[in-house]
Amino acid sequence: MRYDILGPLRVVDEGNQYFISARKIEIVLAGLLIRSDQIVTSDQLMEEVWGLNPPRRATAGLHVYISQVRKFLLRPGHGDRPIMTRPPGYLLRKGEDEIDFHVFLRLINQGRDEMRRGRFEEASELLEKAMGLWRGTVLGEACGGPIIEGFTARMVESRLECLQMLMDAQLELGRHRELVGRLYALIAEYPLCEAFYRQLMLALYRSERQADALEVYQTARRILNGELGLEPCQALRDLQAAILSADQQLHVFAAAS
Repeated sequence: MRYDILGPLRVVDEGNQYFISARKIEIVLAGLLIRSDQIVTSDQLMEEVWGLNPPRRATAGLHVYISQVRKFLLRPGHGDRPIMTRPPGYLLRKGEDEIDFHVFLRLINQGRDEMRRGRFEEASELLEKAMGLWRGTVLGEACGGPIIEGFTARMVESRLECLQMLMDAQLELGRHRELVGRLYALIAEYPLCEAFYRQLMLALYRSERQADALEVYQTARRILNGELGLEPCQALRDLQAAILSADQQLHVFAAAS
């Protein structure tokens, strides 16, 4: 069985997909999945569901939600129930099941190691595979408390790191022409991420589009000034200067595409 939370929460079992329609039950399962193989206290789960002002019968309500999660996860051929009562709360035993964000983080770590070794083809394949696990917004924009909010922030940052490494790996492989459109889209999604401006400038320059590369710098400068009152970082300024002087080091891999 596989649990997917890099998108709307779903359970995949023998090719079939299962979703929870009740938001509060979904939040309980999400909290247990995020902390799989760890005890999540009843108080923590109640805060995820109701915030800091739970109703008077919150404890009884939580028992009902746990019961519903157990029923939801009861599948033919799976004898052991994954949700276990462990004072002062509950624990989701992962066992041999798979959770997509565990796979995602493992692939990022492997890709990072390959980047450090200069094995860019292998890194690119691993990082593309990691990105392929995303199906939309984490947990389909389900709102929760500290567990879900902290997890969502961590995954958003990990996704951003994955994308930056992937673009760098593919630039190293000389795939600058095919990256241009993708980088424009990433800048639209992350308008304050200077790494994507740098990568797009380099991809455009290596695609013999020097004027467009310099225009990207001006766009970055305008947005950063307008939003944050900042000038572009040193890396962007250095790249602009290198493009203006036609630095030969910028042409590495420029003939490949």
